Amino acid sequence: MRSMFKVVGLCAGLLCTVTAGSMAQADEPRVVGWIEKGLILPEYTAVKIKVDSGALTSSMHAVNMEEFSHRGNDWVRYDVPVEDVDTGEQVTLHFERPVFRRILVRGAGGSERRPVVKMSICMGDQVYEEQFSLRDRGEMNYPVLIGRRTIAHIGLIDVSETFMHKPNCSQEQIDEERRRQQQREEEGADNETGETDDSQA
Repeated sequence: MRSMFKVVGLCAGLLCTVTAGSMAQADEPRVVGWIEKGLILPEYTAVKIKVDSGALTSSMHAVNMEEFSHRGNDWVRYDVPVEDVDTGEQVTLHFERPVFRRILVRGAGGSERRPVVKMSICMGDQVYEEQFSLRDRGEMNYPVLIGRRTIAHIGLIDVSETFMHKPNCSQEQIDEERRRQQQREEEGADNETGETDDSQA
């Protein structure tokens, strides 16, 4: 009988160890490389993304920016010309978004005020709706830069690794993003005030 209690106690101890290990693994933050591949949604275009803790707000390549008023709020239409890294084709995405806020960005070349919009990207198996300042990044190697605001939602950076996560968002997530964009366009959106931001590469 005493032997049976020892066996039961050993099994219970092992179960606790396995459960605790599983919980610790589930609580571990996601680790991403300093370069990742992501999808600009809802257009489903694959681009290279630079994960940069030196910038506060994320940034996206944009040209032909034109601001206009929609339902009493400030909106901006813009083009995002990028290379689809899955196909190698040059594509131009067209967007219209409410100006969420404006930021004053200070860097080595001076300062400039940029509109900030909310855009959604797929990284790994998650969709992130984040704030992106718009600027011409044509001279940069990466059309999308992820800053600290977004990194805080994603996890940690391994600066020695690249392309650790293949975009794998479900069709349901992408369809939901399309519905949200349509609803936003129909209802309009309020604008927020701006702030000073870090320099961004």
